[in-house]
Amino acid sequence: MDDHPDIVPFEGFDAYKEWVFTKIDPNFSLFIHPGVAHTIRLEEITWGGVRKDGIPALVNPPLVSPSDKDADYLESQELVFGVEINGDARAYPLRTLDWHEMFNDVIGGVPVALAYCTLCGSGILFETEVEGRDTAFEFGSSGFFYRSNKLMYDRETNSLWSQFTGQPVVGELVGSGLLLKVRPVAITSWQKWQARHPETKVLSINTGFSRDYTPGKPYASYFDSPDLMFPAQINDSRLAPKDYVFALRMGADKKAWSLNLFADQPVLSDTIGDRRIVLIGDPDTRTVRAYETGGITFSALAANATALVTPDGEWQITDAALVAPDNRQLARLPGHIAYWFAWQNFRPTRKLGSTRHLGLRKRLHLL
Repeated sequence: MDDHPDIVPFEGFDAYKEWVFTKIDPNFSLFIHPGVAHTIRLEEITWGGVRKDGIPALVNPPLVSPSDKDADYLESQELVFGVEINGDARAYPLRTLDWHEMFNDVIGGVPVALAYCTLCGSGILFETEVEGRDTAFEFGSSGFFYRSNKLMYDRETNSLWSQFTGQPVVGELVGSGLLLKVRPVAITSWQKWQARHPETKVLSINTGFSRDYTPGKPYASYFDSPDLMFPAQINDSRLAPKDYVFALRMGADKKAWSLNLFADQPVLSDTIGDRRIVLIGDPDTRTVRAYETGGITFSALAANATALVTPDGEWQITDAALVAPDNRQLARLPGHIAYWFAWQNFRPTRKLGSTRHLGLRKRLHLL
């Protein structure tokens, strides 16, 4: 629709949209009603098949140690969202988040929300405490989609937010200038996360909700299919719509890398804007971690796959930073995984570039 600004909805379309949606759930009038402010086209907001909070967000969910009986359900190779903030490590299995698509929690003293759009393949960790506001936001699932991307809402103002950008797009907070800060999160296997973080806590199987938490239970057919469930713009065929990419946004600079780039060599060197970065990836577990290099050239991956090599020695790869032998640190960057079609829908430009494997220069497909 953005490609056709000449198409204008009829007068009263917002009231009509409210009338239609409230036949499904009267609570939808909290989100869409006559005169509601919006930065996305109301015509492109679609119903996702559930009512408001029909996919219930987890709020301060119970976490246990890996040795607890409530963690016995986990299998070594299944995928988790791994988060570490201020030394506090947590694991949130995808099998559980498939059913809830959102958690609100406090990790390492920082209020955060992980917004997981299953249909976009993207889990993005946002700080929910915003300067100038007394309390942290708490988010839930509205039941709506925009270009096959979930619209979450805050429970203070009932404004709709883009899960992909962390900005309010419909409602009271439109025009407020709010933009949630993104924190790093890693998708990886439970086995690998636990090996890195033996002290980690993990989401208990007893979430307080009655769900069949078998891996892939609610979306297995969607994950296995090349098709989308809801309308979305697909204007770039360099990758299939549901190929995975690692997306990184640093202010005005935006870039993505196909996970296939990491199949032969797990370490890539590149730039984003004027920043030199290094990326370490594993396509089998959808894991990518990115760091600024500070101008340092890393020559190879150490044999133990936990360090990068420089003339000064091995830098340890942690979830917070690259750590030098003398304890200097290079910050990790807040990227995330997504399907290719989702990245297309929320970036302003499409460009090709080049990068190189560490120790082996090679032209690569950059997105």
